Amino acid sequence: MPRFAANLSMMFQEMPFLDRFAAAAAAGFKGVEFLFPYEFPVDEVVGAAAGAGVEVVLFNLPPGDWTKGERGFAALPGRSPEFQAALETAIPFAEALECKRLHCMAGIPAATADRALCRSAYVANLKHAAARLAPLGIDALIEPINTRDIPGYFINRQQEAHDVVADVGAANVKVQMDFYHIQIVEGDLAIRARAHIGGVGHIQIAGVPERHEPDVGEINYPFIFQLLDALGYEGWIGCEYRPAGETLPGLKRWGAAYGLG
Repeated sequence: MPRFAANLSMMFQEMPFLDRFAAAAAAGFKGVEFLFPYEFPVDEVVGAAAGAGVEVVLFNLPPGDWTKGERGFAALPGRSPEFQAALETAIPFAEALECKRLHCMAGIPAATADRALCRSAYVANLKHAAARLAPLGIDALIEPINTRDIPGYFINRQQEAHDVVADVGAANVKVQMDFYHIQIVEGDLAIRARAHIGGVGHIQIAGVPERHEPDVGEINYPFIFQLLDALGYEGWIGCEYRPAGETLPGLKRWGAAYGLG
């Protein structure tokens, strides 16, 4: 049976961020994820999660200046100090929230950047993150992201990400498998899942092509959920989609079969 986590950066936008924890719990979610909590004091985020009784399962390191197009530093040569600073900013939140997964965004290298140097920087930064996070019991995650949502993002395919993880060689570095991104870039979802599930630390879903509810679009998610059960995946499935309207009507439509809505 899938374990779903509400993505509070995308869902329940009818209300302020800190109120979304309770809304997710009321809708049946036991877990939540989000992009960036850093505009709020850590004790307020902890209080919202604890008050709602939900587990925080994933969030991202600070990505840099989002308004200027920055999407992380991990694969950007010369930006290791900023990557390490972002990691240190995220850790107090992760510890206070007892969150066991941090997404380390790769970033968008310059068009003229040497990709071999970018990859070397990526591996080195992830080795640093792995060593820093291992004593805390936290996994560092990386995610292939499609080139339509984030043009120029450093990794786009599942095999690329798993190859990077192999080069890092740390047990607490894993891959986020987002079926929305996979479908846009490479398709063949069941084959990708069967090939890579052993190295996956977190899964995310959304409908394709508009990134709305998972029952809208070209992916047969009931089949995917059955496959993940058959493969023995016991982790969380993050609902990282943008509701087509208000959150609850769409959630009740697709989620009722899973106790959501």
